[in-house]
Amino acid sequence: MTEDDQTPQVGEMLIVTGMSGAGRSTAANALEDLGWYVVDNLPPQMLKPLLDLTEIAGGALPRVAVVVDVRGRGLFSELPEAMRALRSRRPIRVLFLDASDTVLVRRFEAVRRPHPLQGDGTIVDGIRAERTRLAPVREDADVIVDTSALNIHQLATRVAELFADEGAARHTLTIMSFGFKYGLPPDADHVADMRFLPNPYWHEELRALTGEDDAVRDVVLAAPGAAAFIDAYAAALAPVLEGYQRENKRHSVIAVGCTGGKHRSVATARELASRLSGTPGVAVRLTHRDLGRE
Repeated sequence: MTEDDQTPQVGEMLIVTGMSGAGRSTAANALEDLGWYVVDNLPPQMLKPLLDLTEIAGGALPRVAVVVDVRGRGLFSELPEAMRALRSRRPIRVLFLDASDTVLVRRFEAVRRPHPLQGDGTIVDGIRAERTRLAPVREDADVIVDTSALNIHQLATRVAELFADEGAARHTLTIMSFGFKYGLPPDADHVADMRFLPNPYWHEELRALTGEDDAVRDVVLAAPGAAAFIDAYAAALAPVLEGYQRENKRHSVIAVGCTGGKHRSVATARELASRLSGTPGVAVRLTHRDLGRE
């Protein structure tokens, strides 16, 4: 047996955290379905012993996900320090689940349960207190998923897209078209604004079509400045994607927007996905957030 054969295989560790009511349980179940070993409601002080165990176990625990949240009460305050300590030993990913205050209130009212931090106050009081506590954790998260517009099935699909085994891929890039009229995607790492191009909406023969139709795609990509922008933007992203891999950032989102998320953004997102799909070490996914909303 060689020395390399005696070295335990170090598995992946993912910390799942975020706002109460944002879908941590759904995410944990989805990860378990993907083959991750999931530990729920672990105090931050137990993360280091669990990391030690994964290193001892080697291949027996190849992918471990740990749900850490404010249910740990006073113990939760040590999570940022625990994350820094773990990352000094090996790459650790953090998934942060978020949602708007309005959606969180509605979800708590639907299940008729109090917020874990509301005490004698209201649900809104609890949400505000939780946001304050989670601010440094959110800042250091690798992936932020806003679940405001997602049902449990859509969230499970999103988790599967992010954390299914990608084989040799070291980075997963999601290219998302969207409409500015519906708001910026809160989980975007980069935003490209395609409203500088002529809008196919004003062509009556194209209005009912989308950027997935060749007729719209041809018009968008032939517009003055479109090809120059896409060429330059794809070239500018090449060193960014290389840097993400060097820094062990496993996921990123490029949001490509136009007014309604139907024509220009969809066609451009498709073209960018095609251009970047051959990037070494990168798995590219294409999604259209607002297509069909009009």
